[in-house]
Amino acid sequence: MAETMRAAVYHGVRDIRVEDAPVPAPRDGEALIAVRRNGICGTDATEWAKGPVMVPLAERHPASGHLGPMIPGHEFVGEVVDVRGEVHVRAGDIVASGAGVWCGACDRCAQGRTNVCRRYYTLGLNAHGGLAEYVAVPAHTLRPVPEGLSLDHAGMAQPLAVGLHAARRAGARRGDRVVVIGAGAIGTFVLAGLQHLHTADVTVIDLPGPKLARALELGATRTLSAHEDVVALVLEETAGVGADVVIEASGAPGQYENALAMVATGGRVLAVGLPKEKPTVDIFALALREITIDSTVAHICDEDLRPALEILATGPLGSLLLDEVIPLERLVDSGLERLANGSVDGKILVDPTAHS
Repeated sequence: MAETMRAAVYHGVRDIRVEDAPVPAPRDGEALIAVRRNGICGTDATEWAKGPVMVPLAERHPASGHLGPMIPGHEFVGEVVDVRGEVHVRAGDIVASGAGVWCGACDRCAQGRTNVCRRYYTLGLNAHGGLAEYVAVPAHTLRPVPEGLSLDHAGMAQPLAVGLHAARRAGARRGDRVVVIGAGAIGTFVLAGLQHLHTADVTVIDLPGPKLARALELGATRTLSAHEDVVALVLEETAGVGADVVIEASGAPGQYENALAMVATGGRVLAVGLPKEKPTVDIFALALREITIDSTVAHICDEDLRPALEILATGPLGSLLLDEVIPLERLVDSGLERLANGSVDGKILVDPTAHS
């Protein structure tokens, strides 16, 4: 194996360079992965366009110990080429990584909430990640890719696991009326998670176009155009009661307020999308209607990653969401720039072995 590899390295705001970097040496309990696909998302675009937000460029990360320029990429799949210690994977396995690393020893881990572990960190955000030819990964974050599932589709497993976790956090029950605001990639992953977990009446809201058509293909009961008075339409559809659960997955201005206005008294609002502007919340009205507001972050690997791979292996989600597979050299102009300006409806994947 070569001693160096090609990698995208984050040096600061709008400064990612494809460079030669040392091939990482796995430590005890880790596997060395030859990366085959790495998806990019809005978080990556924000780090590139406005960061560092989560990348420990100037201050050492307390859990990962990383400091300085970093290889991003937290949505990756690849082939195990080497392992260290007693691990559940072996050379030749095709695996997906959950990217989030938990300690297994703190109180949150004991509660099963490994995504809020006291020493949690994420590969590609707080330590070197998968936008490179190789990455060293704690083996407990890895799950086998089902036979027959393409690399292109398996590359969406980590963000789908995030959507599946969000769907669990939403607390929807069989027969509930659910609204999902936002039909981009994360909203689509949440919808897929809801369809996996529940039989619910799901309304999806977004701008008219292919995203709403995709939502219907994936099982949404109906869609609404964001150009319309969506609050009035949801209230009309529910005979004035409102939705039992509203999931805000767009982060667009005014949509969190819309979520609170269209949820039923005693209902639940889940924040998934990160708002670009601080929302205005009427706490008085919120309290009188006993609305539950909740949030979600990352996923729980043991609960969410394997089912995410199964969903991708057995349904049309991967084909409907895949936008383009690009080489590392096109990461910025064909990937991060497009994500940052909102011109991507699906998922862009990077193949570190490809050349432009």
